[in-house]
Amino acid sequence: MEEIEFLGMGILLLLQCDELVQHGASVGETPAAVVKKCKYTIAMLSDPAAALSVVFDKDGALEQICAGKGYIDMSTVDADTSSKISEAITSKGGSFVEAPALYDQVDVLGKKSFFLGQVGNGAKMKGSMMNAFSEGIVLADKSGLDPHTLLDVLDLGAIANPMFKMKRPAMIKNSYPPAFPLKHQQKDMRLALALGDENAVPMPVAAAANEARSLGLGDNDFSAVFESVSKGAQSST
Repeated sequence: MEEIEFLGMGILLLLQCDELVQHGASVGETPAAVVKKCKYTIAMLSDPAAALSVVFDKDGALEQICAGKGYIDMSTVDADTSSKISEAITSKGGSFVEAPALYDQVDVLGKKSFFLGQVGNGAKMKGSMMNAFSEGIVLADKSGLDPHTLLDVLDLGAIANPMFKMKRPAMIKNSYPPAFPLKHQQKDMRLALALGDENAVPMPVAAAANEARSLGLGDNDFSAVFESVSKGAQSST
């Protein structure tokens, strides 16, 4: 049986890995140690700095990458970071996949896999997705619509998805227990803003949401961004 390694024990991977440990999975001391033992490595790190550190630092994953080993990076990072990691992995004979796309193994992680072309496009897609979700809620509120009604409509419409359904109760109660902390979404917002600058696309609402951490919301769930942008909208009227 082929062994698969997980790097990055944040909220998301803890949800997946606790059960694996209960069924006999082992814990490695360093990224290099587990890459040496496993054929496939799945990384889910908090930001570009962490993603680079796990690969390039002493006892990092790169030390044991070689032909026949695959590195799948599910972290939300900028395109340059993803490209740098890809070049390092492939230069040692390993294979690199950006985002969830590991043939049959990845089918259990999501409903569908998308091939987006060159390395870096996965990061751009994630930035676009996070920005669209946040700005859609704000646009409804600023145009006089009840954001909760918007979520009702989305839940019944053609673009319904599990994230809308999952975040709805927290938004209605103005309670945001962290499934994905806002301080990490702020990172996504910065990446989205950088992508907008690169392509000359203004994103004023994303810029406002990027300030959410200053309101003390960093450890709340990322759906709390609605609170930040609502305050910004009120102060501008």
